[in-house]
Amino acid sequence: MLDIGKTRSKLLVLDRAGQVVAQADHASGALPASAACPWGALDTPGIEAWLHGAMEALGPLRQRLARVVTSAHGAAFAAVDDQGLCWPVPDYEFEGFDERPADWPQQIGAFTETQSPDLPRGLNAATQFDWLERHAPATFARGQLLPYAQYWAWWLSGVAASEASSLGCHTHLWNPTSGQPSLLAQRRGWAGRLAPVRRAWEVLGPVRPALAQRLGLPPSLRVHTGAHDSNACLARYLRSHPRMTLVTTGTWIVVMAPGAPERRLDAELDLLGNVSVRHERVPTGRFMGGRELQQLCAGAEPELANEADLQRLLQRGVMAWPGFETQGGPFRQRAGTVVDAQGEIALQALSPSERATLAAMYAAQVTAWIIERLGGLGPTIVEGPFSRNPVYTGVLAALLPREALMVSADPLEGTARGAWMLAHWTEPAVTSPATQPAVPLGGAALTALHARWCAHAQGLVADTVS
Repeated sequence: MLDIGKTRSKLLVLDRAGQVVAQADHASGALPASAACPWGALDTPGIEAWLHGAMEALGPLRQRLARVVTSAHGAAFAAVDDQGLCWPVPDYEFEGFDERPADWPQQIGAFTETQSPDLPRGLNAATQFDWLERHAPATFARGQLLPYAQYWAWWLSGVAASEASSLGCHTHLWNPTSGQPSLLAQRRGWAGRLAPVRRAWEVLGPVRPALAQRLGLPPSLRVHTGAHDSNACLARYLRSHPRMTLVTTGTWIVVMAPGAPERRLDAELDLLGNVSVRHERVPTGRFMGGRELQQLCAGAEPELANEADLQRLLQRGVMAWPGFETQGGPFRQRAGTVVDAQGEIALQALSPSERATLAAMYAAQVTAWIIERLGGLGPTIVEGPFSRNPVYTGVLAALLPREALMVSADPLEGTARGAWMLAHWTEPAVTSPATQPAVPLGGAALTALHARWCAHAQGLVADTVS
């Protein structure tokens, strides 16, 4: 399983039973704009170099590999031709993408068509395409377009493909209802350049012979299409929990609610429609929870969060009012503050463990607010690194009293497990994912504090919508 994340990339080797037998990871990077490339780009050369080393480190195990499934973060597209990668893969955090035509809101069309909000920077792939077409038209005109997860599948197999969960991830390029490219993509000529759509679990072909020889891989190694990372995580639950709420955590905290009413979607609040690997529409809300956690920790280790500090913060009425990150989420247009019962306080006035605890509590409060706003159905399951934060899961469990909050009990994180399941998708056996209940924390003091937090958040939302 090859998972290319915005913060970290991972290579995991799993056996037939789904147990990890080898793994390696790498800090994903980005390259600043330069004379050679006038936009910020993802460090694909660095990832390739790491993969070469990681594959070599597998030793004889390489020859036993049978399948590979790729997953990657959204808002990233590549262009390829017979010569290879046509231009550096844009980094969605490049600030230049905020420069847009005056009529861009009219160009992207109605939210009801793509279920994708107009987001900052390059979080909409169409925004990247428009910028590249205006600033580097000859360069952008080259190659076939494909999402980032499928770029790595192409790198391995030489077969270019697109996939619905990647195309439908707030790109403005896809209509989730029709399962076809959006009107914008058609008008601008981008639709005709998209690689053919394949199912996430389909085998594109064997590994490229030259790459197999260079990396010491078996020529019979089969390469699957792959999927968007959060949707790969969702895929592990779809067969056993077709209606549920999944919270995937990392750089982004993403709430995916299959079965929730689509009437709850709201572009202004970043409540959007994603597309599952089965091509079904998935009501989704998200915020940059990992980044906001870092900001509120302010140098403290997140692992310092604890119940004793939570109780002390609740007694003093300490909470964080949203928001702390501008790149997405319902409060992206707001400047967050930390307050206690008397008013605003300095974050650094809190101890490191208090900051870590406050950060976890805040992330859980925003998550609960999004679930409630989406109308997410139970069961609710938390995946990813935040599932190991007892304050985050405890506060979230207390704020979702209608049904027990479950956390993944799988030692393998959800995206990798979902990718492994995609490799076995057409097999009849279905194993329900292992989960365990979270222990609620905070009690009545948390309930009272969260009521005040929600009233403040509602005021922010009312101002945004008006």
